[in-house]
Amino acid sequence: MLPEEITGYELDKSVRQQLRTLSKDNAEGVARHLVAAAELLEENPEKALDHAQHAVSRAGRVPAAREALGLVLYRTGEYAEALREFRTARRLSGSDHLLPYMVDCERGLGRYERALELANSPEAQRLPEADNIELAIVVSGVRRDMGQARAAVVGLRLPALQRATTQPWAARLFYAYADALMDLGESDEAREWFVKADEADRDGETDAGDRIDQIDGFELTDLTPEDEDEQDPRLAEIDLSEYGAVQPQRPEATSVEPSETSVDGAANERAVSDDIIESAAPEAESSGERTVPRATFDDGSSRG
Repeated sequence: MLPEEITGYELDKSVRQQLRTLSKDNAEGVARHLVAAAELLEENPEKALDHAQHAVSRAGRVPAAREALGLVLYRTGEYAEALREFRTARRLSGSDHLLPYMVDCERGLGRYERALELANSPEAQRLPEADNIELAIVVSGVRRDMGQARAAVVGLRLPALQRATTQPWAARLFYAYADALMDLGESDEAREWFVKADEADRDGETDAGDRIDQIDGFELTDLTPEDEDEQDPRLAEIDLSEYGAVQPQRPEATSVEPSETSVDGAANERAVSDDIIESAAPEAESSGERTVPRATFDDGSSRG
């Protein structure tokens, strides 16, 4: 079932032109399925796949339909099937803009040598800048998977790395370079590039801000037990809000007369509080994340 608000005109003009080979009614239906697949890709991949498959069943020789299906399969980790669809779309369109995705599919299948062979093909050497940068990011990931950390860094030292500012691909290139540096153990330099990625990331495509916090040693920990009945009564005496936890509600205390032992009890309680606060201190940890190209159903080359 297609939502009524989807008209099909949301597609890029170049994609709508491909649909002109179909009858008017069929073209409109395919266009709406393609839009639905793109919109549902993040929140409901299964429905996105269903729409993409419907589009291909009605327009199997339209490159944009095969590309759309390939992208959905790619984003869901079905690399062998995605690679087949990308090859078909490439053969039908004659365009090489899907090469970065194809190389990453080979990587996902663990066929690193084949991935590098495809990345070094003559067709790959002719890619426009945006696609070439995307390919370099993927190849860097291949090198890291192969245990070649230094080669992964060197492969991203493109001329574009130094002149990038706010181009669509800038944040992703900065992030990939920083991530590769982390793998090499260069955390100080990596932090500088994560900062650049965070500043260039206008659309929130990366978690560069979180990676900076990890390097700096900041990590919020929720100290509130899932079961309130099991809450440690000692935590009721501590304001945990500044440590990332919700302050538990305490019943109003009744006034009692101080006793001779109250001073020692307060001291012990403060000691327990200090121990718990120290145990709540975060530890920095860095984690590698495999970078992949952003899905799009535009037949163009924008993947920033």
